[in-house]
Amino acid sequence: MKSYDTVTEAMTDLNKLGYTIDFSILTDKECLVCHLTATELSPDDFEIDHFYRFEGDSDPGDEMIVYAISSNKNNLKGIVVNAYGVYADNASSAIVKKLNMHRKQ
Repeated sequence: MKSYDTVTEAMTDLNKLGYTIDFSILTDKECLVCHLTATELSPDDFEIDHFYRFEGDSDPGDEMIVYAISSNKNNLKGIVVNAYGVYADNASSAIVKKLNMHRKQ
């Protein structure tokens, strides 16, 4: 697995690898959503291909995880960025835990 120094660097490289759709976590529906296309993915609709954790050097608010996801069902690849640690939203953290259970081994 490749490593990156910044979230931006990871997202730029993942875009070059075909992960071009930006997804957000939709906590009330327990899914990922692309707001541009209104595509919604339940945890069963995608796999986590890669993930990269970034720890803030001095600010715990900078702790982020970048997920590269793919959906064979929908024939797409995208990116999900989420905070973790002290400042993570508990609802979002529960969704991420659910997503991690579906990560490719």
